[in-house]
Amino acid sequence: MIPLSVLDLVPVREGGTIGQALAETADLARAAEAAGYRRFWVAEHHGSEGLAGAATSVVLAHIGHATSTIRIGAGGIMLPNHNPFVIAEQFGTLDALFPGRVDLGLGRAPGADPRIGQALRKDLMAAAGRFPEDVVELRARLEGHPPMALTASPGTGADVELWMLGSSLFGAQLSAMLGLPYAFASHFAPDLLDQALKLYRERFQPSDRLERPHVMAAMTVIAAETDEEALLLSSSLDQSFVGFRTGRSGRLRPPVPGFRESLPADARAMLEHMRQASAVGSPATVREGIARFVERTGADEIIVAGAAWDPEARQRSLALTMDAIGGA
Repeated sequence: MIPLSVLDLVPVREGGTIGQALAETADLARAAEAAGYRRFWVAEHHGSEGLAGAATSVVLAHIGHATSTIRIGAGGIMLPNHNPFVIAEQFGTLDALFPGRVDLGLGRAPGADPRIGQALRKDLMAAAGRFPEDVVELRARLEGHPPMALTASPGTGADVELWMLGSSLFGAQLSAMLGLPYAFASHFAPDLLDQALKLYRERFQPSDRLERPHVMAAMTVIAAETDEEALLLSSSLDQSFVGFRTGRSGRLRPPVPGFRESLPADARAMLEHMRQASAVGSPATVREGIARFVERTGADEIIVAGAAWDPEARQRSLALTMDAIGGA
């Protein structure tokens, strides 16, 4: 059975509160742990009223206290937004709180409204250009070598598992060069998936942490008792995707029967294109979809994404997905 993990964006439901979203994410992490998922990751997004994971390390502390065995991590921290020293301190602190359970996925995109650079008082274009150097510095600060004049404490010597994230060829090349595990965001950016994985595997250089290439690919996965029920649940996510692409993003909306059929042809085509890496349906449908995707990618792990309006339906989806894969 291929290991499964969970990516959660801490969605805020329409009519709900940020506090409720954080509580629901903790409940989801407990459900993922009980079902046997390997990791529970939260992504850094800024300036979106519908996502509550902006203070990612704080959210991970919340999730860590709600669970006991599942690995918790950032999928990811958008490093150009931050100082590597501060991230070393934050994730060193998380490792001290939850030893042996912390992952740190690093991304180059801002994960935000373009105006976030002004709010952060950073030149994000210049910071993105320094991304490789910042990744090397962060790894050195966590590992404690080469020695630095000022050490991060907490941070130095922390047992944090570093990952490179990507949706393009850049992350694949950098991850291969540094000998890091690589996670591809195919759930929303599938175009370069096959090319990026091929490049990563061909150019991979073993490191002290990783002897051979290791790939985790992301899928949108929503499981329910029937295909029809799962498609209805997925309409909340469809609404979010359409809203994001048209500049009308907001909080997670309730399911709408026939939503996709109500869209103009270009919007339907956009959703179909993004859903190349997806499995939405009954357990049998999900099992078949994940099996095809694993065969295509040769992934070592799959990380499942996909919000649902009803938190209990999302938890049920995780349980059905794990059961389906376990029975494959």
